[in-house]
Order: sequence, then C-alpha cells, then structure tokens
Amino acid sequence: MLLLKYVTKFYVILPVAHHLYNMNTISICLLTATLAFTSPVAHAQLASPTFISHPTLSPDGQLVVFSYAGDLWKAPVAGGQALRLTAMRGEEIAPRISPDGNWLAFSANQFGNFDVYIMPLAGGDIRQLTHHDASDEVDSWSWDSQRIYFTSGRYNRFTSYSVSADGGTANRLFPHYFNTIHGVVEKPDGELLFNNTWESYFAANRKRYKGEFNPDILGYHPVTRSFTQYTDYAGKDFWTSVDRQGNVFFASDEANGEYNLYTFADGKKTALTRFETSIKRPSVSANGEKVVFEKDYQLYIYDVTTKKTSKPDISVSRNAILAAHQEHDVKDHITYFDVSPDGKKLAFISRGEVFVSDIEGKFIRQMPSSGERAMEVKWLADNKTLLFNQTYAGYPNWYTIAADGKGNAKQHTSDLRSNRDITFNAERTQAVYLSGRDEVRLLDLKSLKSTAVVTDEIWAFQNSEPSFSPNGEYILFTAYRNFEQDIFVHHIARKQTINLTNTGVSETSPAWSPDGKSIYFASNRTKPSYPTGMRDASIYRLALDDFDEPYRIDKFDELFEDKKKDDKGNDDSKKESKDKDAKTDSTSKEKQPIEPIVINTQELLDRITRISPAFGTQSNPKAFKKGEKTYVFYFSNHEGGRGALFRTVFQPFEDDKTEKVSDGNLGNIVEVDGKFYALSKGAVQQYNIEGNKVEKVDISFAFRRNLQDEFNQLFYETWAGIEENFYDGDFHGIDWATVKNRYAAYLPHLNSRADLRVLLNDMLGELNSSHLGFSSGGDEERKDFSFVTNETGITFDNEHPYRVHRIVDRSHAARKGVDIRSGDVLVAVDGQRVDTLLDRDRYFTRPSIADEMVLTFRRGNTEVTAKVRPQSSGALRDQRYDEWITANRQKVDSLGHNRVAYTYMKNMGGGELERFLLDMVEQEAHKDAIILDLRYNTGGNVHDEVLRFLSQRPYLQWQYRGGKRSPQSNFAPSGKPIVLLVNEQSLSDAEMTAAGFKALKLGKIIGTETYRWIIFTSAKSLVDGSMYRVPAWGCYTLDGDDLELTGVSPDIYVKNTFMDRLEGKDPQLERAVQELLEALQ
Repeated sequence: MLLLKYVTKFYVILPVAHHLYNMNTISICLLTATLAFTSPVAHAQLASPTFISHPTLSPDGQLVVFSYAGDLWKAPVAGGQALRLTAMRGEEIAPRISPDGNWLAFSANQFGNFDVYIMPLAGGDIRQLTHHDASDEVDSWSWDSQRIYFTSGRYNRFTSYSVSADGGTANRLFPHYFNTIHGVVEKPDGELLFNNTWESYFAANRKRYKGEFNPDILGYHPVTRSFTQYTDYAGKDFWTSVDRQGNVFFASDEANGEYNLYTFADGKKTALTRFETSIKRPSVSANGEKVVFEKDYQLYIYDVTTKKTSKPDISVSRNAILAAHQEHDVKDHITYFDVSPDGKKLAFISRGEVFVSDIEGKFIRQMPSSGERAMEVKWLADNKTLLFNQTYAGYPNWYTIAADGKGNAKQHTSDLRSNRDITFNAERTQAVYLSGRDEVRLLDLKSLKSTAVVTDEIWAFQNSEPSFSPNGEYILFTAYRNFEQDIFVHHIARKQTINLTNTGVSETSPAWSPDGKSIYFASNRTKPSYPTGMRDASIYRLALDDFDEPYRIDKFDELFEDKKKDDKGNDDSKKESKDKDAKTDSTSKEKQPIEPIVINTQELLDRITRISPAFGTQSNPKAFKKGEKTYVFYFSNHEGGRGALFRTVFQPFEDDKTEKVSDGNLGNIVEVDGKFYALSKGAVQQYNIEGNKVEKVDISFAFRRNLQDEFNQLFYETWAGIEENFYDGDFHGIDWATVKNRYAAYLPHLNSRADLRVLLNDMLGELNSSHLGFSSGGDEERKDFSFVTNETGITFDNEHPYRVHRIVDRSHAARKGVDIRSGDVLVAVDGQRVDTLLDRDRYFTRPSIADEMVLTFRRGNTEVTAKVRPQSSGALRDQRYDEWITANRQKVDSLGHNRVAYTYMKNMGGGELERFLLDMVEQEAHKDAIILDLRYNTGGNVHDEVLRFLSQRPYLQWQYRGGKRSPQSNFAPSGKPIVLLVNEQSLSDAEMTAAGFKALKLGKIIGTETYRWIIFTSAKSLVDGSMYRVPAWGCYTLDGDDLELTGVSPDIYVKNTFMDRLEGKDPQLERAVQELLEALQ
C-alpha cells in the first residue's frame, strides 16, 4: 500500500534500422575488450571477483560463463583467468549456454530495456533476437539447441516465451492474462518446469516469505497437456535447473530460512547444502556433474558426485572506476540555504555538500567534505560559523564549521536518530529541532548543548517544522494523534505543553503571525489526511484570543494629536521620525518589543477563520510583516489547477488581497534586514516583497564527488532510515544491526550502481517484508537514445506471427473505420515490405510513438491497407486486462440471470475508486446482489471509501404521489447479499479492504488467502535522487493480528489453478454467483 508516492518503470528497445550497424560496433568492442584484457591498463587490477551473477555451465561442466561489472565473462571451472566475452553499453545478464555447447544466449539492455541476444560461445558477432520495448530476460534453452525460453512483459505483467535461435518472432507459451509464468526450463521429455508468482521473480530477494503466493515448482507438458505440482512447501521453491537425464535442481529456504540447493531423490525433495547464507540462481551442467550458483556475490561449484562445494579460483581484470571523481555544478541544484545575519553572505547545500558565497553568489567556496550528506545549514549570530546537519552512521547529526572553510567540521551530536527541521529564535541564541520518532529538542547556540523539551508521537519523517514564538517564549510544533497532526505549543520556561487543536483531522505546517497573536496552518477541517494525504486543504488563521480589530475613529483622532517638539532641532527630529517609522517595521534591526503571548483556550477552535481561497488545495503557510502589512505566503493550485506560490496581504482598513507570487513553490523563505530570499527550482531567489517580484541569484560553481563515497553514504542512510521507521520494532525477528555489518562488508567490492541496487535490495530482503525497495539511476547509466514499440491493438496468431488473430477491444485498431480483420496477413508497414522470417516487432519499434501508421495486409487474393494510430505497449496491456474484466461481467450476467452486479478494481487508487462508484451507480439499484472482485488487485489507499459505500443500508423510503417508492439512502448495497472475491495476488490495500469487509460483516469472502503484502509505505529520497521505500505503518485487525504476517482468510476457500486459467475456467467466480443465487432464494 502506497502513501502519496508511486514509482513507474519504463523500458526502451532497439529498432530495425540499427540492427546491422550495431553488430559491427559490437564486434569492434569485443576486439578492443580482448586487447585490453591481455594488456591491462594501470587502473585495472586482477582480483577474485565479487558481485558475480547469473552463472551458467558448459554442457561438460568445464567452463562457466557469468555476468560481472555489466559484461559477460568465461572462465575454466578449475580456476584461472577469466576472458571477457561482451563489452556492450549497459548490462549483459542471464547468459545460458546451449546444450550442444555452441551458442550463448543472454539479455542486454544497451538500448534501455533488456532484449535477447545470441553469440557463438567461441566468440563472434552478436545477433539481437527480440525487439520489443518490454524487458526480455533469458531463462533457458530447448534440449535440441533450437529455441530459447525467456520471460517478458510484452503481453501482460510477465509470462514465458520462446524464440528460435535463428531469429523470427517469439511465441507465447501459455494463454490467459493472469498466467504469469517465468523461469521455464525444459526437461528432456519435453515437459516444461516453471514458477508462477512474483515472489520468485520481482521479489526473489525477499527471504522467508510464507503464504498463498509462494512459488512452487510446477510442470506442464505441452504435448500431453498434463500438469504436475512438484512441491507444496509453504515457503519458496524456485530457480529450477534440469540436466540431460531429467534430474532437477533448485533453491529452497525450507531448512533454515536461507536459500539452499535441493534436488528430488526418488521423487522426494532433498537438501544438498545447508549454508547459513543464501545461494542464488543454481544452474546444472547438461551432463549433470556440476551445479554452479552464486553465494555471497561469488561463484561456487557443487560437485554432484562428491556432494562437495568449492569456490573456483577465478580472477578477472577489475576496472575500479567508482573512486574517480565526477563533476557537478550547484547551478539550479541547491536544496537548502540561509543568509548570514549581516546580510552579506549565503550558505547553501548542493548534492549534500556545504558552500558559502557572497550574497550575490559571485565568490564561492566549498566547505571541507567528509563524503557524508549535509541537509540543512544555518548561520550562527557571529556571521562566521555555520551550524549544519549531516549524516553520521546514516543519521543526520549536528556539526559546526568556520564559514571561511579554513578548518574542519566539529561534531556536536552523535545520536542514532535523525536530527532535523531546525529553526532559530529571533536572537539566534536558541534553536529547536526534531529528533528521531519522538523528541522536540532545544539547542543552546552558545554551548551547543541540547535538551529534550517534549517527548511525543512525532514520527521520524513527514513532519511539520517546529518554530519559536516571536518573543521566544513558546515552541510551536505538531505531533500525531490517530495518524493526524495536532498543533501544540510548549512554554519553555514553564515546561507546559498545550494541544491547541485536538480535532481528529490534521492541522499542519503551523506558523506564528509576526505579532504573536495568531497561528496560520493548513488543514482540511472535515476530512482526515491518512492514508491518502491531505486533500482540498485551505490556509486558516487561529486567533489565540478574541482580539479586536483597529478602530477607524482612532486613526481619525490621530490627525489632531499635537506633535512634541524636539530640542535637538529639525534635522534630529526628522531622523527620529525616520527611526520611529523603522520601528514599526518588523524587519528592521530594532524591532518593537513584542507583547507577551496570550493564549485563551476557551472556544479556541471557534476563532479559526479561512484566509485562503475556498477552492483548490493550499499548503505550507509562512507569515511576515513589513510596516502595517502582514503577508501570508502559501502554495496553492486554485488558479487553473497548476501549483504556484500565492500570498494574501492583510492591512488595517483595507480589503484582504490574494495575489500570485511565482510559478512553482518557494522553499524556506529567509528574511534579513527587511530583505527576503527564497529557494525555488533549485536556485536562491531575491524577493522584493513590496513589488512582489522574484529575481534569481545566478550561482554556478563546479565541484567533485565520487561514486564510491556516495554509494557508501547511500547504503548507511538507507539502513538507518529503515532502522528508525520500520513498522515492526523487532524487525520481523532479525538482528538488523548484524545485517548491516554483514552487507557493509561488500561495499568495497561494488563495481557499479547496478551492484549497489543488488546489495541494498538484498539487505532489505532480509526483513521478509513487503513494500520495501531501493531504486537508483545515475548519469553514468543513461543511454543516448531509447525506443518504444508502436502497438496497434492487433493480436497476431501465435503460430503464424504475421496473421491477424483478432483485434483487442477498445484498442486503436478497434476504432470505427479501421478495417483490419481476423485472417488478414501483414505484408507491409508504412510501405516497407516485411520479411516473415524476421521478428515482427522490428517493424513496429521506433524512437517514438508515431502519429499514424499505414499497414498493408493480404486478404484472400488482394492487398488492402489500413490506417491506424499507434499506442504504447503499456496501454495495450491494460486493454487486454479490461477484456478479462468484461468477460467476467458477461459470465456473471449469464450465470446470475442478470440479477448480480459485478464490479472489479485493478488497484485501490483514485481512478479505480471512480470506476467502482460508476459501476455501482449503473448496476446497484437494478441488481439484487453484488460481487466485488479484488483478485490480482495491486493496492493503493481507498479502502475506507469502498467500505463506507458498501456499508450503506436502507433506513427509509420516500415517494412522490403516484410514483414508486424509493429507498434512502439511494444506494444501499449492505441491504443485499455481497460477495468479495480475493486470491493470492490480492495485496496491500486490497487486503485492508478484505479485512474491513470481514470485520464489518458485509458478506462472504470467497477465494484464497490474500498475499500477506500489507504495510502502509512512503518513500524517502537520497542525496543523488535515489529512493528507498519506508514501510512505516503496520495494519492490524481489531484483534491485533498483523495482516502482513497473516493475510486475510476467505470464508469459502476456492483456488483457481494454472490449469483452470489455461482452460478458461474460473471456479472462484462461479462459486460466488452460486452463493449469491442461493442467498436470494
């Protein structure tokens, strides 16, 4: 279940036009790589390789091919120096040697997505076999060495295909949109072994999962159409490999929670190893003598005869480039800044480094760097010292450094908790900040010692910034109650804390008014913020007492007041007058004394007034005063739906005025001596508050960082973020600190960002948790160009790849006027005649989606043309999904005699909620029973809206004279029989919905136990834009059961099997209709 943030993965591909050209390029690269290997340059070093992956053995078990540092290498199993086989851009993975020992198939992503390639094992030209923009990952070979099996997402989320080693169009192996098959290996008798769950594909790094969606080893014979389930362990059995005699080897975590090597002995599952750390991707030689696998990021060989494991002494030429410096520029990449009290200097942060410049950004110096990540920086009152936080063991801690950069930083805290969100009082004598999950701390800016002043449910991220009252008397902050933020004030001297709101909905980003009489905040005052985030919020002002407004009559009487004469003369009088005017300006150095803060808690909430527009969403108020005007700034999308910075100006005896400041948002606004500065779009901006004009401070400065230090910092910050925020304090029973130490030992061996992704995701997988993941991409990985497949909506015949089988409903080819028929044979694309021996996708894969295409078909003895507007492969996949939903509805209408409403939700997002509500509007009033189908649902956060709708019951009737009586409420589904369908792929918010459905006793649940994949999560960004997910909020039944560990069990257990899907059957749906018809009798 996601909170507020989603991540999408995109794929790209090689088109026809570049095929032959790149073969020559690849051959040259291989020659160059070979020469470089025999004469290594100075920065290369021979080493026992770490972060080896995807090993495969030659048929005789004497050679091993593996992926290392993004390339493929070949080495003797007995040990020795490895030879580089490929040197393409990007990564080459999943090598597989053909059973005859002549060919090497593999996947490579030199053009963005992984495609299938083939080359002679002895060396030679590389040929690209697949050309779709989905990811194609090689699994295995057929025993006749004629076909390659691979997994691809081109038709659905993923399933298995085969392609001829000679080229041509790939064939899909199994029908049905939800037969998600992968890891196919062929037995000598033609039976195909495979897995069919995410847990052995996307989530293979997740250890110790047990549940309904666990991977078992399954078998299907395409000739005899027989199906066999070989394992039924509740955990994981996968990564299957078969030798020429039909012996099966695979990985399982059954013995000790770590993946070990297994086989079948006399039909019984038998462990061959018992390592304390997991193996990966075992692969047996064709002769059955040896099994190679990864363990601890190195190669190991299991001898089947002796039953012993050894690590071959293989060396590679390692090109250790991560320590090389990369150049960056602060220009438009500033993330935080502050202005010195004297108004002459800036301090700012870019990519985790601290910089100081003059106020115009002309003269810049970088502060000494430790390789850690700095996040916030402030000037101390002496104009010479900076206070900043940077990571220590992954946690932000406080440091000071001389702003001239001529000394080293001094560390003042070494807390294993995140210290953040710091603000100063007006005199810069004290600071307040948040620490960890539960503390508000006060920092003395002279001694730099801190004390905790409040302990509460603060959370370690997603916070509002604390602040001081204008007179420094109070601290203003928020803490959580029932997942919602309340506004608190804490009197520093009296050590007294008051909850000012306590409403049950969130009031966020509180800010004092400059006169200390009010607090501004953002809120939707009638709707909770979690789990969807705050929607339709406005900016409000909370008056701390029932203060009166100025009177016009007083202003009138001031016109007739006698002015006192000054003995110092006219010039001095004018000077005093100017000084007096300056004292009315809250931005002057000599501010007027601020009266003590008065807080009247009686009828406090009745004194809340909205000060922003009544539509759109507003957030992050900040208040300043200049002269008699008070300016409240906030972010809003009320003007045309696009977010921008606005301000509302208050002035006595004038109407309030709301006006736009700039497009986009402004970050921390800083005021010094009446001058204003703000952060926007990565740059410091000067802001003229009277003229309402923003002018960019043009700052440019080149600096260097290296990936090795950066990767180390990313590792520890990710670990610490999970340590501080993971929902289960026992970390699902593992020692999280020990896990850190174990994986940190591999940091010196990283070769690339890809290795870092593997390392961090493996570490996160130790938690046996859903909603975890680390993602990262860098400039060094970006491809010069990418390609997309232009889909049309045509489904071609699986056996005759250029013959039209049918048109996908609602696709572009299904539009009126597009004349494409079943049986048509494609002969040309945009006038280019096709070669049916080539991969069909070559003709449809291009640098971009075309506006339109002209397709030529042979229809009988004539040729016809059809114009069609191409669409993305992702859009077509979604339309195939919709076809499955439509077929279900038609089946329910037929079996249920049009008495049962059917609605389906793909996920629990806003779009699918609207689809659900529209289905209910269309069907609920006219049907006698309801099926809500959440099978294969991938979660979101709208469970509460769905359950509230389903919970509506009839309570009255009303009638116009002579008309028909109608119920109230208009929609009352709870008064009818309801069935909720779930299965092993119902995850996240679908599980939340199922648990709520059961607790509210809204009807029967039919299907299987749900996935056990339910924690509310958000994400945190890292210094280079990398991101990791933070599953911070557990989900529990009213009895206290952790749904992540238990899932939701159905009332009636019915499982749809692989064969059911293969044969077009749906026992779960049929049982749902049956139960509802019986309930209606």
